[in-house]
Amino acid sequence: MTSMADFEDQLRAADLRVTRPRLAVLDAVHANSHADTETIFGAVRASLPDVSRQAVYDVLHALTAARLVRRIQPSGLVARYESRVGDNHHHIVCRICGVIGDVDCAVGDTPCLTASDDNGFAVDEAEVIYWGLCPECSTEQASGSRP
Repeated sequence: MTSMADFEDQLRAADLRVTRPRLAVLDAVHANSHADTETIFGAVRASLPDVSRQAVYDVLHALTAARLVRRIQPSGLVARYESRVGDNHHHIVCRICGVIGDVDCAVGDTPCLTASDDNGFAVDEAEVIYWGLCPECSTEQASGSRP
């Protein structure tokens, strides 16, 4: 579990001022994997009742730019934020309920970073999203309780 002191160190290392909203947003992202902005806002508001929605948006933007959080947005879904940064992992999304899970990069020496034609780019990240049904939705669909 990451402590407030760890969050303070992360902010300082990224040359960001340590503020209560930044600490609260980092805490909310760490506590709520793949959370949307509304979930993060609600979690921040629980500890900082006077924080504005715009302040949370601004902090998320700053933390994403500093690579302290990662923003993902699977097709058809709202943006989500996660604290797992610095590795080249991917995501799996349920087509029915929208739950998102992490998937480590394919086995081998970062095969997903070897493009068939990199067009001269220095590739450092690949975004892969696997789509399917989570175990719960798959079971419900098989039993006929989901359309």
